[in-house]
Amino acid sequence: MLGRRDAMRAITMSAFAAPVLGAGTASDPWARANHIAARVRGPKFPRRRFDIRNYGASGDGITDCTAAIRSAIRACHEAGGGHVDVPEGRFATGAIHLLSNVDLHVTEGARLLFSTDPKAYLPLVLTRFEGVELLNYSPLIYAYGQRNIAVTGSGVLDGQADNDHWWPWKGSGDHGWEPGEPRQAEARAALFAQAEQGVPVKQRVYGEGGYLRPSFIQPYRCENVLIEGVTIVNSPMWEIHPTLSQNVLVQNVTVVTHGPNNDGCNPESSRMVVIRGCTFDTGDDCIAIKSGRNADGRRVNVPSEYILVEGCTFRDGHGGMTIGSEMSGGVREVFIRDCAMSSPNLDIALRFKTNSVRGGFIEGFHARDLEIGQVGGSVIDVNFFYEEGPGHGFNPRVGRIDVRDMTVRTAKRALNLRGYADASIRGVTLRDVDFGVTATPSVVEHVEDLVLRNVRANGEPLIVP
Repeated sequence: MLGRRDAMRAITMSAFAAPVLGAGTASDPWARANHIAARVRGPKFPRRRFDIRNYGASGDGITDCTAAIRSAIRACHEAGGGHVDVPEGRFATGAIHLLSNVDLHVTEGARLLFSTDPKAYLPLVLTRFEGVELLNYSPLIYAYGQRNIAVTGSGVLDGQADNDHWWPWKGSGDHGWEPGEPRQAEARAALFAQAEQGVPVKQRVYGEGGYLRPSFIQPYRCENVLIEGVTIVNSPMWEIHPTLSQNVLVQNVTVVTHGPNNDGCNPESSRMVVIRGCTFDTGDDCIAIKSGRNADGRRVNVPSEYILVEGCTFRDGHGGMTIGSEMSGGVREVFIRDCAMSSPNLDIALRFKTNSVRGGFIEGFHARDLEIGQVGGSVIDVNFFYEEGPGHGFNPRVGRIDVRDMTVRTAKRALNLRGYADASIRGVTLRDVDFGVTATPSVVEHVEDLVLRNVRANGEPLIVP
């Protein structure tokens, strides 16, 4: 796999450099959003069908179907593409690796039960852990350098993670870990140190003994990706994690999983992404746009850009719509519209988290027509003091944030905007926003060009310090 890496990087970077805007979209952000919606359609597949039972799979919930599923995927790919069908039943499996022109179709009544044995995710693959490249356990569903791939259907993908499997590796007593048991802390620190020191990726070898949990679904350097209809539960870590990929459609997916770092959908260094009609009920951020961490993010230096979120429902989560914190490669042109958020366990509705170690930029965030019920913390939070905070040499650049036509029922605080004295947040515009009932005053520090037009809280015009 590593032998193909330079070629794949050249192909992907060339695609990322291609123009995407249509005529007349430059001055109208929502025309750009419509352009993204029109361009990202999802791949089409031949009508060939490959039932995994014909390759030895049994839906008894016990038989290991890994080899059968892989054989069906290979046969489908070699035939020129089509659909690999997972029929009604409970199918136990290890890592699934998709190939070009293959749709893994999980039908209604089907449940893929992913092994809790880490050895089921060997051999190691090129992946990212919290924004840093390494060789680690395979994600549960993985693809590298493929085109026209999909995971579809109305069945269930069950990672079977719980306080006895995967989650304790976080090293938190809240998720089953006890002192003296294995945890990720040491390997995580070693990986981050290697990245800062410029150790080549091929030497960042983890897996067994490292306790770094894999993502659930990760297309890596892929093009034309569809994830549609499925329900995802009990994940080891991040759920849907397109990395260095483009033309990605995540549609009508339900994510219900409350483990540590159980983000719902994390496009990372990816381009032309649509997340539509999904429901997120998560143990971490519902959606978090990312682009690599610290020195490694700057080394790869690929932003996430042209991302549209529409018609989604957000429930529990640290953040609803989030950018960061691993955003060292930058994020530009993100759109969210026609979404609903509400939960006493939703900490922040619109969250932007970075610091002077992450650096990076956010250029162009556009939100409209949002209905927000209950939020436990701030509605809009732009925080340069996340984790390491200031003084580390890579001040972030954040600006062109525009939020309009948003209503809120209740929240602790309307705004928490905290820039640096030497790196202000530049350009925040709110139009026709009602923050409903808020308990504490807003915090606004080092913000230039804050514009409030018809913005209210507690029945009065919003007053900021």
